[in-house]
Amino acid sequence: MPLARLHRTWLHRLAGLGVLAAAASATAAQNPDQLPAAPTSQPGVAAVAPLHDRPAGADVAASPSVTMFPHPGDSRYWISGQANIIFQGRLPFHSAYEGSNSFRNSAESKTSLVGTLFAGLRVNRSVRYDTDLILDFESAGGRGLSQALGLAGFTNLDVVRNPNLGSTPYLARYEIHQVVGFSDKTTNQDPGPFALATSVPERRVEFRVGKMTLPDFFDVNGPGSDSHLQFMNWTVDNNGAWDYAADTHGYTVGGMAEYDDRVSSVRYGIFAMPTVANGIDMDWALSRAHGQNGEFELRRGWIPSRKGVTRLLFYANRAHMGTYREAVQDFLNGSDTAIYGITAPDITKHEHFGALKYGFGYNAEQELTTNLRAFGRFGWNEGQHESFAYTEVDQTVELGADYFGARGHRPVDKIGLVFVSNAIKRDHQNYLHFGGGGFLLGDGNLNYGRENIVEAYYNWQAWRGLFYSLDVQHIDNPGYNRDRGPAWVGSVRAHVDF
Repeated sequence: MPLARLHRTWLHRLAGLGVLAAAASATAAQNPDQLPAAPTSQPGVAAVAPLHDRPAGADVAASPSVTMFPHPGDSRYWISGQANIIFQGRLPFHSAYEGSNSFRNSAESKTSLVGTLFAGLRVNRSVRYDTDLILDFESAGGRGLSQALGLAGFTNLDVVRNPNLGSTPYLARYEIHQVVGFSDKTTNQDPGPFALATSVPERRVEFRVGKMTLPDFFDVNGPGSDSHLQFMNWTVDNNGAWDYAADTHGYTVGGMAEYDDRVSSVRYGIFAMPTVANGIDMDWALSRAHGQNGEFELRRGWIPSRKGVTRLLFYANRAHMGTYREAVQDFLNGSDTAIYGITAPDITKHEHFGALKYGFGYNAEQELTTNLRAFGRFGWNEGQHESFAYTEVDQTVELGADYFGARGHRPVDKIGLVFVSNAIKRDHQNYLHFGGGGFLLGDGNLNYGRENIVEAYYNWQAWRGLFYSLDVQHIDNPGYNRDRGPAWVGSVRAHVDF
């Protein structure tokens, strides 16, 4: 799965918007008529920065364009695109040893390129019964440092963990998006590649069926969800403990429903799981392999007269997964060595159909001043079954903030700072300690410590939809190993929306 919207990751957040992701929120002490409508899923490209991602009080007419070409406000068609290039370099760092899946300790540099073409058609333009058809194509090329191995919180969400897939374009999304309104009262909506209408019923249900990436709709966070204009780290832009259903590119097939009203939303979906960990092929027998995801969202701030959003997420995956404890026990008692001739635990020898992996996440964002926002996440999963689709994290804690450029002086520019701490459970630790390898980690040994990451960036709008960024990341205990690191990674990013 890509380390970006590939699993998201990465690639999933490529909504082609020239400003950072969507913070749709309501204040705690507002008149109900002033409360914002429920947000659409990840905002798409707009001619100006969406209202929810603009500094409070910004003049819409004076807002700079954030795409190369303006998009019509109320059209039957949508077509846009984006390209994201990230150059990353790593300095040498201390390492007592390395394994097959280690983050290499020598100096290294790599470049990734993701390009996406978004297309949409409004089949039915009725406000109460709007229908969109979505069709997106994508290419993910280049490489990640150490072939995107050795870190639970990898440094570039855009890279695909299987470099053998190459940069051949693929069909990223195909969706039917249906709105069913429950009220005649409407609210404005920023049109984008995933929702083309400019207004929607205030109370409604939205259905989506097809191929999609879950982070387009679940665990969205305004300051921390977009690897193209915000932070780049895998466990910053997504909840690292959320092992969401996806193939190697970060996409899956399934359906979801979402209910929206003035201040809250509820969404639920069921999706196909890969046949093997980090696999490109999906298991179409949903009776034995599927990922269920649900989320409740409340758009109400903790600070009076300031916007805020709180989200609670749960997931439950069933797939052909193994357990770390069983793999370690059968290695230590010699049975796996006698049968398979292996010299380290191998969880793939202990996989069972219908195995259950579950967890939950907490996601919050809060406006502090006109230009300053804070955000955070907490994630947990049961940690006994193997990390299967996203990354090797069993618990994560994240806290960060971003600052908009001063109004009237570079209003789209942003600076961000975040700290994230990832952890794994005891069974997972023992598996890595005795030399086991997951689809990401495996140093051959493990002196366990939490993987702590600090990331900072500055995003500069050069002209219209052209942006450049500088980014630096410090990783303490890479791959949860106190015998290695700390590591420093610097990045330069170029992004264009058209």
